[in-house]
Amino acid sequence: MALSREFWQGFRDGTPFILVIVPFGAVFGVVATEAGLNVAQVMGFSVLVIAGAAQFVAVQMMQENAPVLIVLAASLAVNLRMAMYSASLAPHLGKISWWKRGVISYFMVDQTYAASILKYDQTPGMTHAQKLSYYMGVVTPICPLWYLATWGGAVLGTAIPSDLPIDFAVPITFLALIVPMLRTFAHVAAAMASIIGVLVFAFLPFNLGLLVAALLAMITGAEVERRMAARRKQ
Repeated sequence: MALSREFWQGFRDGTPFILVIVPFGAVFGVVATEAGLNVAQVMGFSVLVIAGAAQFVAVQMMQENAPVLIVLAASLAVNLRMAMYSASLAPHLGKISWWKRGVISYFMVDQTYAASILKYDQTPGMTHAQKLSYYMGVVTPICPLWYLATWGGAVLGTAIPSDLPIDFAVPITFLALIVPMLRTFAHVAAAMASIIGVLVFAFLPFNLGLLVAALLAMITGAEVERRMAARRKQ
């Protein structure tokens, strides 16, 4: 059975992310092995969690011997954005079968969400089947390469020169995702609050500043959105 036009549109839209996914995954593989994980553990981490930012946070805190509950709480805080992604996608994909929603949830990463929600907003006439096909098209060039790049980084480990600047992929990945999505003042306010929060609370142990900054960002964004909605009603 031939793949749909929407699938290939998603595939094309997801392909540019390869430029950051590959080095991002490789960096995690290297960092995780340097932290003491073996290849099987690194791959289990990437396959089961499939959330680069949370994985980096967890590994860094594990290196600092942070308590397990703190590691879990920090990783959860970093991944709370996935709950917001889910709520945003629900009107578009919420009516498909439960097992398909499960697949969507598993492959929900920043890149697939960013590309898909932009496409759905720009093309409101898409059917649920077309939206699902597009989503899976975006997934195809991204997630398998995340696994492969993680494995490559884990296998190569210390063989990668320490002065090779592959860690550029981490900030560039998130800048490429976040900047186009700052479409309202509430979005910008939340982003600024998170930046200020991380800087102000950097002194907290075990990277607890991330938890505080995430909370401040959510509160700021919600409050700004509430005030803007109230003004529109007036």
